[in-house]
Amino acid sequence: MGISYVEFEDEAGVLRRYRKHANGRGLVSTTAKVDPSAFVDPTAYVDPGAEVQRGVRIEHGAWVEAGAIVAERAVVGVNARIGQRAVVGRSAVVGPFAQVGREARVQNAARVPREYVVEAGSEYSASGDDLRRLGLAA
Repeated sequence: MGISYVEFEDEAGVLRRYRKHANGRGLVSTTAKVDPSAFVDPTAYVDPGAEVQRGVRIEHGAWVEAGAIVAERAVVGVNARIGQRAVVGRSAVVGPFAQVGREARVQNAARVPREYVVEAGSEYSASGDDLRRLGLAA
């Protein structure tokens, strides 16, 4: 059985090719790097040049834009959006309907609340509770 592809034309008229990820069947650009252990929901997208590392969960309707990095064991919630070249740190959680702006950073272990917007170019820090939850704070 061969690899099946889905093709989309973006707003600039460029044809983009996606394949279904083995773990979850979500659509992953052929130029994105997604670890085999990551889960990508069938309704989620990972755009060109993005990187999704080991143990990540990309939930229903979520979108990881071009060049973004989602680090180990992070969770991208339902209908959340990770902007171009943004970074989501290890064990971070981006809540449902939240948005991480272009080139923004979510620190390791941080929990972005539901519907929250991390502005483009800014950094979202982990709270003391976030760090204690992972045993990283006194």
